[in-house]
Amino acid sequence: MSETLLERLAGWAGALELDDVPPRVAAFAKSQVLSQLAAARAGLGHELGEKLVRAFGHPLQDDPKSAAYVLAALTAALDFDDTVYAGHVTHSTVNVPLAHARALDLDGRTALTAILAANECAARVTASATLGTFRGQTAAHAHLAGGVVARLRAEGAPLPTWVNALGIAFAAPPWTLTRAFLGSDAKVLTGATPVRIALDACDAAAAGLGGAPDMLEHPDGFLAKFASVPLPEAAVAGLGERWHTETTSLKVHPGSAYVSACVDCAVELHGRLDGASPDDVREVVVHGSVFTLGMQHRSQPYLDGAGSSAVAINFSVPYNVATALLTGGLSPADLAPPGVEEPARWELAGRVRLEHDDELTKRAVLATAPLGEALREAGPRVEEWLSAAGGGEQATAIVEGLGPPSPDFTGAEKAIGARIAVRLADGRELTAERDIALGAAGPDTRERHAELMREKFVATGGSPDAAEAFASLERLSAGELADALRQALSV
Repeated sequence: MSETLLERLAGWAGALELDDVPPRVAAFAKSQVLSQLAAARAGLGHELGEKLVRAFGHPLQDDPKSAAYVLAALTAALDFDDTVYAGHVTHSTVNVPLAHARALDLDGRTALTAILAANECAARVTASATLGTFRGQTAAHAHLAGGVVARLRAEGAPLPTWVNALGIAFAAPPWTLTRAFLGSDAKVLTGATPVRIALDACDAAAAGLGGAPDMLEHPDGFLAKFASVPLPEAAVAGLGERWHTETTSLKVHPGSAYVSACVDCAVELHGRLDGASPDDVREVVVHGSVFTLGMQHRSQPYLDGAGSSAVAINFSVPYNVATALLTGGLSPADLAPPGVEEPARWELAGRVRLEHDDELTKRAVLATAPLGEALREAGPRVEEWLSAAGGGEQATAIVEGLGPPSPDFTGAEKAIGARIAVRLADGRELTAERDIALGAAGPDTRERHAELMREKFVATGGSPDAAEAFASLERLSAGELADALRQALSV
């Protein structure tokens, strides 16, 4: 009898050693650690984080399950996280090993290996269902795989425990509802809840409970319910050769990745406005892809000016662009009073208009993430799905331009670009354009992701010494790792 998908993933991840991983790939995982720690610090400094700590405790608490839960919530709270192809996996793949570091006496090498194993499994499972109902943070099932693999690799658990835990975790995957995700604070728990399910599944399997080993591919299993075009082959493609960790996109501004390039353009234009006041701006036109316009369309009903929640604001192109134009940046502080209450921001946001750009859409859809590689995996099967998803006449052209699946991810890109035109009352028009957002997967990020994440961590108040420690994570002893985590998460 052939191995199931979960058996293949578990067998590979359980045998993975850090020496098996190319250094360039391991370096991305270390940047993910700093990114998640920075996101946690930002969350702790916001009122959402204060409520989370009151409800579930501090991330430095002794109970590793609760620590992992609250870390996953804090790092999701302000959408200041990072992504891979496919998914926002690090809420589990990074946070679970960090939360268990003291309880399991993990050294840095073991923690980093667990992160890498979990990244690769969680990303592949998420990729296998990318052509379905959920993507981005709503694809919360990523953390069922991420949480199980991260913990069991850190523990060195036997193979049967892995397979049973994964089967149990995927017994009842989360189904995210838009009303809650965009219209309430519950969105902050979309990563935390499946992390807890995954950790409970580990305990259940260790106690002898069994899970279905074919839970992913069975006709009554996960892919049959969560994928419109199931890609079971993506779950195990290129294990040990095609590294999903290498597709990492890292945020330098809080907010959806679909607004990141817009903010980058606005930051650039701020420096060219020569002190112009909001009243001097007649109109701001944001040209974007279908991803950006679709996000704005879905989030708009949940926005209420200065009364908007931080969750809704994370998805607002007008507010984030207006803020960056006025201040020259966008930080976690802009998602809370007094910044979010400034009338000038909302007045300028009211003059921001979005327009669809066919070329930006084609570039974004064909890029590795968030969708392009899944389309290549699907091949001709995807044309009908694209048409149903609103691809229209472009669907055939997109399919013809796809090419075969990528043999590796050394050239991975997440090209969700934007072009902004600021039209001033005096008749001038200032423009800026970005093909790939700062920090998103692409040539620039491959060159300097470590530098960008060090800056992100320090900007949230993180210690430069802690940043240096995590840059050498694989060389930290268990005691040194515990000390670095205490330093990094003490706010």
